[in-house]
Amino acid sequence: MRLKLQGAFPECVGFLLLPRFSMMAFFSAVEPLRIANRISGRELFDWQLISEDGGPVTASNGMTLLADRAIGDVHSLPSLAVCSGFAPEAHHSRPLMAWLHRLDQAGCVLGGLDTGGFVLAAAGLLDGERVTLHWESLPAFRERFPAIETSEELFELGERRFSCAGGAAAMDMALEVIARRHGARLAIDVSEQLIHERLRSRSDRQRMTLVRRLGTHNPRLIEAVATMERHLEAPLSLGELARRSGVSLRQLQRLFEGELGVSPQQWYLRLRLERARHLLAETDLDILAVGLACGFASSSSFSRAFRAYYGHSPREERRQAGG
Repeated sequence: MRLKLQGAFPECVGFLLLPRFSMMAFFSAVEPLRIANRISGRELFDWQLISEDGGPVTASNGMTLLADRAIGDVHSLPSLAVCSGFAPEAHHSRPLMAWLHRLDQAGCVLGGLDTGGFVLAAAGLLDGERVTLHWESLPAFRERFPAIETSEELFELGERRFSCAGGAAAMDMALEVIARRHGARLAIDVSEQLIHERLRSRSDRQRMTLVRRLGTHNPRLIEAVATMERHLEAPLSLGELARRSGVSLRQLQRLFEGELGVSPQQWYLRLRLERARHLLAETDLDILAVGLACGFASSSSFSRAFRAYYGHSPREERRQAGG
C-alpha cells in the first residue's frame, strides 16, 4: 500500500487473489479501508479483486470470492497486494510473473499479505528489499531465498514494497497506512470500530512469548526451548543444551518432564519435524534438502522420524499439502 497519496481520491488498491489465499489476511486488510471511508464521509480508498484468469478464487477456508478483473485486463495500479496462503509457489506462472514486472515498471507499489512475499521473490521483485511473512513461513522463505533480508515484524512498509505477517497483522498494516496518510485520529477511530484494542506498531511480536506459549515462568526451561528453536538445522547435544541453559543434564530432563510432560529429546524432535512439515508445504526443496535443513543426516533417517510422528511419509505430506 502506498505511503504517499498520488492522484485523486479514491486511490485504488488491487488485491491479487491466488488459490488457497488467506481470507483472514485479505479481510483484515480491506475492512479498515472500508471503515475509513465511512467514518471520514468520503471515498479515501477503493479496491479491486484480481485473479489470474478473471474467474472466482477459493480461499484456504473453502470460501470463494468473485474477481473483478483478470490480470490481462489490468495495466496499471497505484498499489497491489498479493494474497496467498498455503503452498504459494504452486501457483506461479510465466504470465503472472511477467504481469507483476509490468506493473512494477509502471510504478505500482507491490506487496504481499501472509505468504505473498514468496510470489514477489520468485519474480525477482524483492532484491534489496526487507520482507516479513507469517512466522510459520519465514523459515521456508529463508531456505528458498537466502539472499533476501527478512524480519519478524508484524509488517514492513517501504516506498516501493510492503509486506505483513498475515492474519490480524494485515489490519495493523492498513491502520498504519491510514494513520500516515490521513492522521492518527482517523486510524484510532477505525481501530475502535474494529474492536481492535490498540494500534500495534510494526515491531510488536507476531507470536506469544514463550512464557505464555509454554505456560511456565521457569527461566531455565524458557532458555532451553528458545535455544532449541534457534538451532534446528544443526541440533545441539543435550549436554550442550543443558550447559547453555545453566542446568545439569539431569535437571534438564526433570524440567521438561515436570513442566511439559515430555523429555527434552521428544520436544526437540517435535520442533524439527514441525519445521520440516512447513518446508514440505511451502517450498519445492527435495526431501533430502528438507531433512538436512531440519537437522537430519539422511533422507532415510528423516523419513523414518517423520512417519513415526505423523503416520505418513514426507512425500505423502507434500502431496496432501498441494491438494
